[in-house]
Amino acid sequence: MTKRESTRQIRVGGVPVGGGAAVSVQSMCNVRTGDVSAVVEQIRRLRAAGCDIVRVAVPDMDAARAISEIKKAVPDVPLVADIHFDYRLALEAAARGIDKIRINPGNIGGRDKVAAVAKECSLHNIPIRIGVNGGSLEKPLLEKYGHPTAEALVESARGHIRLLNDCGFDDICLSLKSSSVSLTVEAYRLASEVFPYPLHLGVTETGTAYNGIINSAVGIGALLMEGIGDTIRVSLTADPAEEVRAGAAILRAAGLRKGGVRFVSCPTCGRTEIDLIALAHEVEEKLQNVRADITVAVMGCVVNGPGEAREADYGIAGGRGCGLLFKKGEIIRKVPENELCAALMELIASEVEL
Repeated sequence: MTKRESTRQIRVGGVPVGGGAAVSVQSMCNVRTGDVSAVVEQIRRLRAAGCDIVRVAVPDMDAARAISEIKKAVPDVPLVADIHFDYRLALEAAARGIDKIRINPGNIGGRDKVAAVAKECSLHNIPIRIGVNGGSLEKPLLEKYGHPTAEALVESARGHIRLLNDCGFDDICLSLKSSSVSLTVEAYRLASEVFPYPLHLGVTETGTAYNGIINSAVGIGALLMEGIGDTIRVSLTADPAEEVRAGAAILRAAGLRKGGVRFVSCPTCGRTEIDLIALAHEVEEKLQNVRADITVAVMGCVVNGPGEAREADYGIAGGRGCGLLFKKGEIIRKVPENELCAALMELIASEVEL
């Protein structure tokens, strides 16, 4: 049994997290929560990209009150409220139908305020994610450890858990994030040994899409392959839909999610006689939201092309000014270079729902 299978299970709306449930993908809206139409439009885009759970910022009461209308517009998408400092925002979000709340119990006030949030969440069966971050560790822990360490992150989580447990609340999910990939991995490994709660994986403040996806794939992927982690968010300075596509790709690479296109393309070399880079990007972009469980190959020459395309459901292999269109290893026909993408998409569309 993996650690993933042995964690407790919570429910975020209709999505189970932990206890061996499928690892879910999360993202966060980056538009003002009070702008209901903009939030709803973005949530629908995230859903189309493969997002399972969406988080929204709740910095003020207007944002908390907007949750009612957002939930009404997208009732099938579990919604998480991201709350800091003001416990009243958590109470309002709970009353408005939020599916999960993300807080640090230690920064929303005294025990009475934590107890009020715990009581309201218990009343509405709303789980709480305790979000520990290496960049905002409590001062006593920094003094004790000298700098953020895995032990410091786990001790911080333990203190927040105790606050909720003392209020009779145990419907908890944990995250222990850092901008350091190695520290993040070490913290989650340690947490998986000492806590029974489901773990929300992520490397924080990873940067723009290029660096962020690399850092997240290394950190999140390493943990997933060890059987650690129940839900993930790839944090990028980019369109949130890019986070979702990256998260889904990481899960597919780890063998934890089926569906979606497995895209195969060869590296360029001196034998390449077509504009393979542009062609691969064009095909990949057109297939990015396709949910069908298929493998598509875009190959640059006859050395690797036919063999790789033989293993793919659909594929194209280039030559000088033209290329070959394949289906499950069988050559369909020759196609002019400038029509390769269109021919491939036409073939896929005739058999797969795009």
